[in-house]
Amino acid sequence: MLRIHFTGKDLGGVRMAAGPDPLWETILSFHRIRDRRGPLAFGEWRKETRARLKGETAPISALVPRRGYFPDFLTPAEGRAGLETGLDALRATPPERVRAELALLAVERAGAGHHGDGHGGGPGPGAARLGALVDALRTYHRAAIEPYWPHIRARTEADRALRGRALLDGGADELLGTLPPMLRWRSPVLEADYPVDRELRLDGRGLLLQPSFFCRGTPVVHRDPTLPPVLVYPVTHSDAPAVNERPGPSLGRLVGHTRSAVLRAIGHGSTTSELARRTGVSLASASQHACVLREAGLVVTLRHGNAVLHTLTPLGAALLRGGATADGRSARKSDGRYARNGPVTS
Repeated sequence: MLRIHFTGKDLGGVRMAAGPDPLWETILSFHRIRDRRGPLAFGEWRKETRARLKGETAPISALVPRRGYFPDFLTPAEGRAGLETGLDALRATPPERVRAELALLAVERAGAGHHGDGHGGGPGPGAARLGALVDALRTYHRAAIEPYWPHIRARTEADRALRGRALLDGGADELLGTLPPMLRWRSPVLEADYPVDRELRLDGRGLLLQPSFFCRGTPVVHRDPTLPPVLVYPVTHSDAPAVNERPGPSLGRLVGHTRSAVLRAIGHGSTTSELARRTGVSLASASQHACVLREAGLVVTLRHGNAVLHTLTPLGAALLRGGATADGRSARKSDGRYARNGPVTS
């Protein structure tokens, strides 16, 4: 079991990550691609990603076992600013830290009965090997993460909206109490299902909550307790895999002022009751409109207590902006790009 100990100052320092972290998603997805669990959420993604990979993952396999500890330097805090920023930070990891974490990895692997990975106990990779690792992570990210990024971001944004609503309703206590079931808030300790016993004392540093698409089963924290505390936890995979981020046949039903008003009313998050009130329609009508928008790939819906919370997907937000995506491409061009790279799973 993992126990995270809070002080009053730590409760005031609880915060949500601004979005998905590219390096956390890359490393955690590497766990997912090598197992068969979660076929509904990850099956199609796993099949398509394996077909795109050409055996470039050996440097990653050497450092990321199928389960258990992987070095903390693989997921630097700078990764939240983008993949390349994170990879630059990884490449600049001090050699003494690399050696220490690889030695710990060797101990963990020996205890689990794994041997001969070529890294444990030695001096650790020099600049050339770190460069090869960075290149492998970039290549793997392009195959496994980049084509699905809009959907990963949509799921993360939906989770952020859910937690943000809880924070507004009841503060940090309410937020921590709404985390997924494997996390249990028993003030002043947050307990979590975990493969080993760990005690993490925040000591006034606060806690960053990082929702993750590819985290599964148990949350993840850094092994080094001196690093800025981060709790990576799984988002909710609440429906069957979405085929892609393009509008499907249901988008043809997206006509009329009322449904457009419903889409605008969802904004940064809205319950069905709020939708009905904001648009002046009945509760049943608001629910029906939200369902059509969800089928069209424009909305993600998650449960919040006794209600459901609707949030926009990147495609829904782009449609409201008149077809421009966040990086300036038209929605149609962006959809074509992700269609060529394969379907998005959930």
